Amino acid sequence: MNRRLNIVGIICMVYLIGGFSTNSFAQKKSFENPVLAGDRPDPTVVKIGNYYYASATSNEWAPLFPIFKSKDLINWELVNYVFPDGAPDWARNNFWAPELAYDEKQKKIYAYYTARDKESNRLSVAVASAATPESKFTDHGPLVAQEYGSIDAFEARDENGKLFLLWKEDGNSKGQKTPIWAQEINEDRTALVGEKYELFHNDQDWEGGLVEGIAIFRKNGYFYATYSSRGCCEITCDYVTGVARSKSLLGPWEKYDMNPVIRDNESWKCPGHGTVVEKKGELWLLNHAYNQEGSVYVGRQGVLQKVEWTDDLWPVFSNDEAYTRSKASLDFIDNFKKRLDPVWQWRVTQDIQYETGKDGLKLQASEENETLGTLLVQGTKSLNYRYEAIVVPVFNVGAGLAVIGGANNGFGAPVAGMGISVEGNEVTLWETVNQKSKIIATQTIPDSKKVKLILEMKDGYKMSTSVKVDGGSIQVGEVQDVKHLVPWGMGFRLGMVAKGDKDSYAHFKEVKISN
Repeated sequence: MNRRLNIVGIICMVYLIGGFSTNSFAQKKSFENPVLAGDRPDPTVVKIGNYYYASATSNEWAPLFPIFKSKDLINWELVNYVFPDGAPDWARNNFWAPELAYDEKQKKIYAYYTARDKESNRLSVAVASAATPESKFTDHGPLVAQEYGSIDAFEARDENGKLFLLWKEDGNSKGQKTPIWAQEINEDRTALVGEKYELFHNDQDWEGGLVEGIAIFRKNGYFYATYSSRGCCEITCDYVTGVARSKSLLGPWEKYDMNPVIRDNESWKCPGHGTVVEKKGELWLLNHAYNQEGSVYVGRQGVLQKVEWTDDLWPVFSNDEAYTRSKASLDFIDNFKKRLDPVWQWRVTQDIQYETGKDGLKLQASEENETLGTLLVQGTKSLNYRYEAIVVPVFNVGAGLAVIGGANNGFGAPVAGMGISVEGNEVTLWETVNQKSKIIATQTIPDSKKVKLILEMKDGYKMSTSVKVDGGSIQVGEVQDVKHLVPWGMGFRLGMVAKGDKDSYAHFKEVKISN
């Protein structure tokens, strides 16, 4: 059982989309948001030929930085990861804010990203490159790591064609201002050149403690910048988006006096950190937001909206109704007969070992991940769902299903979870927080060659668990409130769990998610 997690293959994720803002530039749309359902924060998008490619923040879950492909910005498929085998050697955690950039002359794709350096413990902006978005990426390591941290990279050429890297200095983490810096970078994207220039910082009351997530586009003789302010995450978030413009990349920059241009509406809240891209002569913004209904239990989802224009050439955003999309399009099933679907992820600190084939998935057990065991996870996409697995019971390993969050609501904090596992003829409802596990309920079942474990969620945080064996259904424990487990704005993950000695494995025949 020595095969590493293989992400070769394509999983198609089809979404319909719609508009989102509070401005008065309404326009009828025939599509719905989110375009990237589930927890897809800080989305980036770039057009290469006839296709669009997007990526999003990974946080602590590998493979790192998914690459999605689309012909229309509406229907997306997962085609690659920037780092399919886990973290680069120099980086520890906080894998945030990828930004894709394509060089037409070089015919090469660059993926900027944020990560925390193992040695300095600083948040750093780094870059990787590949011949195409669907080929293997080569990491070039960190470019800048300031004392307060450097995050949210974006590349842009100035009015003379000179290439610059833009980023945010993470001063808000230390109670300081948050400058947006620009510095020339060489054409190989391997080193910064010369001095850095401050474009602007948070100096207006509406911006609160920070500005971040800058993205540049050109139109009407101006450089335009979209950027985000206030608090991005958690139930108490108040994230908003503003715009600024300048005739020169290095300024002076003028902020729109009607900022913020994107704020909460009836369907979406805390909108921010996105990228503008062209489609058939029109400009569109792909950014993230929480669904008002789903709150933080699903996470920050990728939403698309059209760029509109005021008479004095300021970009604002369309105000369309968001329609209820079909939850059936989000359903998922995996019987593991050919390969492990590339949508599955694992903790970036863990080396996953598994086998797939006609007998299903055999997942090597462990006591890792803060004693939770080996985890394979994927994000949730709705508030109400049924998560079930057909499991072959083994007496020396706990095989189960769990909802996975993060203790203390912190980036890089220990994972936490609650789930249902079977070991031999005993089924257990358990919880693990801060590396401490407790048994909530147990149920003895008849000896059987296979059982079905069921985890059902209502309203995003009310969890019930049961087991089906020999045609009968048995409830395991009472309904559990799991809202205390939700990580800092990241949404829950649904996990397969294998807990036990490393010479043992959990045996899953099939996993199914119904929304």
